[in-house]
Amino acid sequence: MAKPSRFHMCSLSLLAACVALSSACSKPDAAPGTDKPVSEGEEIAETFSFANPGGMWMPAQLGAGGHAETLTSLGLEYDPAALTQPTEFPLGAIVSLGGCSASFVSPDGLLITNHHCVIRALARNSSKDENLLEDGFLAKTRADERWAGPGQHVYVTTSFTDVSEEVLAGLEDIEDPSARWDEMQSRRRAIEKECAEAKQDVTCRVASYFEGAQFFRIEQLELRDIRLVHAPDAGIGVFGGEIDNWRWPRHTGDYSFYRAYVGKDGKPADHAEDNVAYQPKHYLKVATEDLDEGDLVMVAGYPGRTSRLKTAAEVDDATTWSYPHKIARYEQYLAALAAAVGDDETLAIKASPRVRGLSNGLTNAKGMLDGLGKGGLADKRRQQEAELQAWIDADEQRKAAYGTVLAEIAALDAESKATRERDAASAELMRSSSLLHRAQMIVSAAEEREKGEGPDEGKIAEARTGLEEAQNSYAREIDRAVLELHLARAAKLPADQQPAALKLFVNADPIDDAAITKALDRLYAKTKLEDPKQVIELYGSAKLAKLKRSKDPFIVLALALAPIIEEQQALGVERAGKLALLRPRYIAALREFAASKGEILAPDANSTLRITYGTVRGYSSNGTEHTPFTTVSEMLAKHTGEDPFDLPEAARAAIEAGEFGPYVDPELGELPIDFLADLDITGGNSGSPTLNARGELIGLVFDGNYESMASDWVFMPEITRSIHVDIRSVLWVMDAVDGADHLLTEMGVEPSI
Repeated sequence: MAKPSRFHMCSLSLLAACVALSSACSKPDAAPGTDKPVSEGEEIAETFSFANPGGMWMPAQLGAGGHAETLTSLGLEYDPAALTQPTEFPLGAIVSLGGCSASFVSPDGLLITNHHCVIRALARNSSKDENLLEDGFLAKTRADERWAGPGQHVYVTTSFTDVSEEVLAGLEDIEDPSARWDEMQSRRRAIEKECAEAKQDVTCRVASYFEGAQFFRIEQLELRDIRLVHAPDAGIGVFGGEIDNWRWPRHTGDYSFYRAYVGKDGKPADHAEDNVAYQPKHYLKVATEDLDEGDLVMVAGYPGRTSRLKTAAEVDDATTWSYPHKIARYEQYLAALAAAVGDDETLAIKASPRVRGLSNGLTNAKGMLDGLGKGGLADKRRQQEAELQAWIDADEQRKAAYGTVLAEIAALDAESKATRERDAASAELMRSSSLLHRAQMIVSAAEEREKGEGPDEGKIAEARTGLEEAQNSYAREIDRAVLELHLARAAKLPADQQPAALKLFVNADPIDDAAITKALDRLYAKTKLEDPKQVIELYGSAKLAKLKRSKDPFIVLALALAPIIEEQQALGVERAGKLALLRPRYIAALREFAASKGEILAPDANSTLRITYGTVRGYSSNGTEHTPFTTVSEMLAKHTGEDPFDLPEAARAAIEAGEFGPYVDPELGELPIDFLADLDITGGNSGSPTLNARGELIGLVFDGNYESMASDWVFMPEITRSIHVDIRSVLWVMDAVDGADHLLTEMGVEPSI
């Protein structure tokens, strides 16, 4: 039975829509290779004691494996078949921001996401006199909304089609690994091209699932005019900063709003003042019920990457090398940026998105390493692989199909380890300078032009807008500091591990700090690539012969690096071609092994639409019991008046006055800020809506707890928790603190304070 409404809001009943949806929707056939039901004939646990096994599920998978029965037992109030339909309600309201997730919350294209997902838009619209990163932003009218820039798009998924046969048929007959990989990619590009030509205004891509064992063509409407509508003060939006990042208890109001615009004809269009608000097919309604411990919640969004299906050797490599390497690089990178920025506020604004991203990545990498070590994951994965190999060897048919696959993957991994320091340093150098990237872009276009395939007007226009956007965060001081760091890192490697590219950057012996400084002085003093107009002119017309006579140091460098990049790409293609046969065999063995135990295997996250579900639930860690809700009184107690615990005065006054209006939680006796759930999430899920049993918006997921950061590699149900901003705190800030009454009304909520 549904709990009585405790919100004083407009009527938001979804019952009629859900009933209609249930009759209209039917479960699709299981996707190829989907597995046997996991819980047929088994009794489902009580809601409160539900132990979530994890899984970022493809919508089609929710039609198998006992998911429907489990969801119903947990209290889902509409037909679970609706969750197998990615373009219908509620999944049709959920979109990708190209790195974060979001959802429509009004018929006029209003989108809600996390505060940290709009940092670039805030930085783009900030200045020394108007720092939106610190002070927040509220557009009182549609005309006041600020363009997020050409780099911010919204992707609305309109179709999923299995194209595995078209991509994979006959590849095993191609003996040369490079030719095999090239053929696979050629097929994927052909499918994407045919789709794009047939359907205007639609972006088409062929996504790989299960490590290349399955492919889907995904069609998305790409909305290109996205505007910033509202973001709270940093004292709410990033309250606690890096000190509280990945920690519980948490008290962060991590939310913001965009609006999507289209041309007057309703079709996607470039930014223009006379564009109109996009009218989504579906949008979410705000929850009308209270939220309590044990309640069913789910998150749907676009999680980035996980590594659950990696081998034991790959887990070991991550623990002993990849994460330690990443941690050292991120720490040095942040220190270099801090030194470059100094006390310059303009440079600080330009560097802010990069600094926040790196800081978050550093904490994540440390947590991953800590969790992998404590969890003994490498040992567990070795044990699991031993069990898998024993199962394979117990049957001659399985042995013929899968018997050597683990050994063959291990042999490839051993080859990569021999040169990984050199390869990593080379990759870091290639992507360490924006100016080098511009030069490489120009050279690549000229090489294409030699073949009669140079960029057309559309690509030139796209490059122009991209450069204009990149220029907002470009500063010579920052670019040089990052390049200097990576040159110094490469120079400190043993001689046999130093990348060949290093000598092209710094032609000296020895390559010490003085030599690096001299080389950088020469590079930056004579280049003209800091001017986007010059870059676009060269990109759009320069011929290779002319570039070879260029005196611009970055153009000269890009031409010299081209053979090295080509060689690295060839080696990468050869390895990818070998894995194109090995990985699907390995995954097929895993799926068959799982099915033999009555289990279903979820694919690793790959930035496509996924669903995860569970319950509001606390956890225990190191003898401490963590309850699932935090409150504003706790938030006020953390206030110090200094960053990152500096609540804005209006919020403090409202908390002290107890002005919580209809958003107060009856059990807590005050306003909740954040809550925990046992959901399976990762990067890319940021901004994903958290839905209740009725498909209503009850919060936004924005983080996970530190103890479970290794969950990208293994889901640990007892301690893995997702952290969500409670929609009641979002509405309260909009109502009592920021005066966003017009947005509340648009969302179907009656302002009450």
